[in-house]
Amino acid sequence: MKVKERIEQLRNQMRERGIEAYIVPSSDPHQSEYVAEHYTARTFITGFTGSAGTAIITMKDAGLWTDGRYFIQAEAELKDTGVTLFKMGESNVPTVEAFLKESLENGAKVAFDGNVISVDYFRNLKQALESKEFSFEVNEDLIDKIWQGRPEKPCTEVVLHDIKYTGKSREDKIAEVTREMKAIGADHYVISGLDDIAWLLNIRGRDVKCNPLTISYVVISEGKCNLFIDDKKINAEVRTELEKAKIEIMPYDSIGKFLEDIKVGTILLDAAKTNTKIYSSIKIKTVEAMDITTRLKAVKNDIEVQNIRNAMTRDGVAMVKFITWIKKTIKTRNITEIEASDKLEEIRRGGDNFYDLSFGSISAYRGNASMPHYSATKENQATINAESLYLIDSGAQYLDGTTDITRTLAMGSLTEEEKTDFTLVLRGMIDLTMQKFLYGTTGSNLDIIARIPLWNAGMDYKHGTGHGIGFFLNVHEGPHRIAMVPNTVKLEKGMVMSNEPGVYKAEKHGIRIENIVVVQKNENTQYGGQFMNFETLTVCPIDLEVINASLLTLEEKAWLNNYHRTVFEKLSPYLQGEELEYLKQATVAI
Repeated sequence: MKVKERIEQLRNQMRERGIEAYIVPSSDPHQSEYVAEHYTARTFITGFTGSAGTAIITMKDAGLWTDGRYFIQAEAELKDTGVTLFKMGESNVPTVEAFLKESLENGAKVAFDGNVISVDYFRNLKQALESKEFSFEVNEDLIDKIWQGRPEKPCTEVVLHDIKYTGKSREDKIAEVTREMKAIGADHYVISGLDDIAWLLNIRGRDVKCNPLTISYVVISEGKCNLFIDDKKINAEVRTELEKAKIEIMPYDSIGKFLEDIKVGTILLDAAKTNTKIYSSIKIKTVEAMDITTRLKAVKNDIEVQNIRNAMTRDGVAMVKFITWIKKTIKTRNITEIEASDKLEEIRRGGDNFYDLSFGSISAYRGNASMPHYSATKENQATINAESLYLIDSGAQYLDGTTDITRTLAMGSLTEEEKTDFTLVLRGMIDLTMQKFLYGTTGSNLDIIARIPLWNAGMDYKHGTGHGIGFFLNVHEGPHRIAMVPNTVKLEKGMVMSNEPGVYKAEKHGIRIENIVVVQKNENTQYGGQFMNFETLTVCPIDLEVINASLLTLEEKAWLNNYHRTVFEKLSPYLQGEELEYLKQATVAI
C-alpha cells in the first residue's frame, strides 16, 4: 500500500471508534531513539524514515512534526503522500498541541498506543489541551490493525559483557543503584531504558539495529533484581551468570501484572522513559526522577576510558585505510555513496573486537551532505566524482567502546567557498576542544564557542554541537549534551561526547567535522575553583586539502599540528605501504 492508502485505512479504524485524532510517535515501549522494525509505525504511516518525529492523523489532515536535522529529507520523503511537514522550531509553525487545538472541536477523542507514549509526554499533552476538554483513548494500537506483514518483535540472543571492558561487575552496579534509590525514599525501582538495563546488568544483544540492546524491563527491590525478558533470548551461560548475581528472569509481558501486585512501599521511575501502559499498572505511590542508571553510566570509569582509547585507535586505523582507498580510487573512476560506506564497513569488520556499526553510515556527496541525517539508497544515491566534497559520518560498536566520527573529504578541485566553510567549521571544533571551563558548567554553556566563527560569517547549523556517547551502547546517550537547548547537567570527569559543528547549504554541500572527547580535570587549576578540559579521543587526520590556513589563528594551527602529531604517533605502528605514506602526508604541520 501507498502512504495515502494506509492513512485512509487508519481513518476507517478511527471512524469505527469515534476517534478524531490519532498520534503516532517514533518510539517503542522503552522510549528508545532508535527502534526495532516492529516499532517503526510512524515510518509506516507517513513514509518518513528519519529517527525523530511525530505524526498526527485526523479525519481531514495528516501532519508530521520533525526537527531541523530532517527538514530536507522529510520534504523529499513526504512528497505526494498527502502528509504535511511541520518544521519544528520555525516561526509560524504550530506545535502538535496548537494543531490539535485548532483542528478539533471541544470534547474530541484523541487516541494513541499507550505502549509507545511516555508518561511525561501524555501529561504535557493533556495539560496543553486542557481547555478543549478532549477525551483520550490510550490503548489503541490502530497501526497494528492495518499493517499487513508487520515485522515480528525481535528475539536475539543476549551476550555477556566482560568486566575487563566494563570495569565494574553487575553485582556492584546493582548494589550502588539500590543504595541510591533507598536514599531518595524508594522501595522499588522500575527501569525501562534499554541502554540503562544493558549497562546495569553488563549484557548486550542485537534487538535494535546498530544498538547492542535487548528488549527488557528491570525492577529492583531490596535484595532483589527482576529481569523481564523473552526467555528464548537467555542461553545457559547467560542464565548462570545472571543467577549468580541473584537476578531473577521473568517473562517480558508479565511486567504489568508484577507491578500491579506490588501493594506496599514506593516505586521509583523515570516518567520520560516509562510508557503510559506500564504506569497504569502501578497502584502505589511513585517517586519520579531521571533514571539513576542514566546518570551513573554517563560517567565512564578509568577502565572504560582506556578501553575507549584503544577502540578509537583501532577505528582510526580503519578510517585511514578507507580515506587512502577513496582518495586513490577516485582518481581513476567514480564511486557511489553506498559503495564508499560499504567499503568502510568492510574495513571495520576486519578489526579486533568489532560487534556492529554504531548507526547507519551517512555517506553523502555534494548537495546530499546538506541533509545532516541523509541516508543513501540504491534509488537516490549520488555518484562521487573527482571534485568537490564528500562527507562520511560513521561509527562502530566494539566490545571496548562505541565510536562516532565525521570527516569531510576533498575528492578533487574545490571552490573557495567550500574551503572557507570547511575552515570555519574546523575553527569552531578546535576552539571548543581547547576551551577550559569551570566545574559546574553545562553543555549549553559551551555550545556558542563552536558557533562563533560561523555566526561571525552569518551561518549556523540546526543541530546540537555534541551528544553523549555510550560505552558499547547507544551512540546517542544522555543526560549530557552540548547544544543551545538549556541543559542543567554538569559536565563531569569521565563524560564522553561528540564535538561536531557543521555547515549545510542546500544543493551545494554539507560540511561536518566530528571528534569524540572526554571530560577531564584540568591540572592547571589555580584560582576560583576546579577547572575542566576536554581530552580528544578520536585519532584520524582532518583533511588538510580543504583548509584555508590563512583563516586559522596561531593557536588553532598549533592545536591542529599537535593533534596530527598525536594521530601519526598512535596510528603509524599499525599501517604500512601506501596507507602509511598517506598518513605521513595527511599529518604534516601547516
